[in-house]
Amino acid sequence: MRAPHPLLTYFHAAADGRFPPVDGRVTVLPPLAGGLECSVAFTGHAVVATALSSQDVLAQEPDGFGASLAPDFLRHLAGPKGWIDVIDVTLTARGTGGPPRLAEPADADDHPRVRHARDVRTNVEVHGDERGLITLADGLAGRRELSIELHDTQDGGRGHGRSLIADALSLVPEGEPVFAAVSPGNARSLRAFLACGFRPIGSEVLLRPARV
Repeated sequence: MRAPHPLLTYFHAAADGRFPPVDGRVTVLPPLAGGLECSVAFTGHAVVATALSSQDVLAQEPDGFGASLAPDFLRHLAGPKGWIDVIDVTLTARGTGGPPRLAEPADADDHPRVRHARDVRTNVEVHGDERGLITLADGLAGRRELSIELHDTQDGGRGHGRSLIADALSLVPEGEPVFAAVSPGNARSLRAFLACGFRPIGSEVLLRPARV
């Protein structure tokens, strides 16, 4: 069995309210599985998982106060032709357990949300109903990760986002940390996660480098 990526320790500690020191520094860790890398910003401290050396990374002068997510730094990490995902807010909550309140749909394999999850995550589970669907998967650094997509986004989804997230938490054992990455511009989704007890712990961006 593969050892957990060291970044997972940072996420689980943050879920418990324990954060890296606010020192402006950057910690450099090995790359993620599957050819992926990332830059994660906590308050006053950044963590970069990459195949580049610490010397190479620090020579670009990133810091723990925002520069680890600057466009020029991310392009250096990814290389000239590498893929850079959007910058997301990192959120965490706890599973509620109990009887599962969502079924597994039979026809969701071609949904864009599911395809994206399977491209960057492992052990992807899909659940949903007439409101929308959610994916639960082993995501960044192996953390348990939740994403959501509503079928009908008109009129604010009539509260469907919040109820779907609440039901999704029943699929996670009680007390177990679960994480979500939400675009800060997607205010409706961000409000729904916050209303369901998710707390912001930082921000992040995922990369697939191509350094030819």
